[in-house]
Amino acid sequence: MRFRVLASFALGAALLAPMSATPAMAQAKESTKADIKPFKVDRVVSSAAINYLIDADETHDPENVLILYLSNGGRVAIRLVPQWAPHHIERIKTLTRQGFYDGVIFHRVIDGFMAQTGDPTGTGQGGSKLPDLDAEFNDVPHGRGTVSMARTDEPNSANSQFFIVFYPKSALDRKYTNFGRVMTGMGEVDRIVRGEPPAHPTRIIQASIAADHKPALVIAPESAAPRTITADMLNHSVAQ
Repeated sequence: MRFRVLASFALGAALLAPMSATPAMAQAKESTKADIKPFKVDRVVSSAAINYLIDADETHDPENVLILYLSNGGRVAIRLVPQWAPHHIERIKTLTRQGFYDGVIFHRVIDGFMAQTGDPTGTGQGGSKLPDLDAEFNDVPHGRGTVSMARTDEPNSANSQFFIVFYPKSALDRKYTNFGRVMTGMGEVDRIVRGEPPAHPTRIIQASIAADHKPALVIAPESAAPRTITADMLNHSVAQ
């Protein structure tokens, strides 16, 4: 299975990403448009029905807090929001409790765009043995810290891979299933090693649901170049 991502950069036209598993991009070059068939959105939740605010208290509703310990020494807490995408969140929690994400690398990390993980093969083409999910696209914007599901050009193809957005990317809105947002540790996400794939990728050492009370880990961070935090990132920041 192959995944696409399109990202619009300041240098000009949108670029077609390499065919490693990535969130499929929202725009394509004219030459690739014929390859992407129009599709019907299966489920869109209107903005009127959604509360965009994220509670940064990890003790509130711990059943819907995903904790990631990273090989860079960081700890990231992600708020899962069932009203946005209940079936996708059920999948994330199921795989997390199976230990599926433990040891998995961030296999595609694009500076200024997103960091993608969730493929146990590390190639960008793998997934879990569970069936693909029907899309649960919603009206929640892809802002800094958004956590969303990767898929192929087929909208109902999300399985296990997900990505965390570095910068706001409105081109992804209503085309990818946004299911949560980073509450704490976004600074650690910024330090995930870049590359497609990275030469020395950052790994998820342990993923858990807060309600399961797995022991906290102390991880000696791997060396990595410091990331520069820009004013634009701070304007769209989430809790650090």
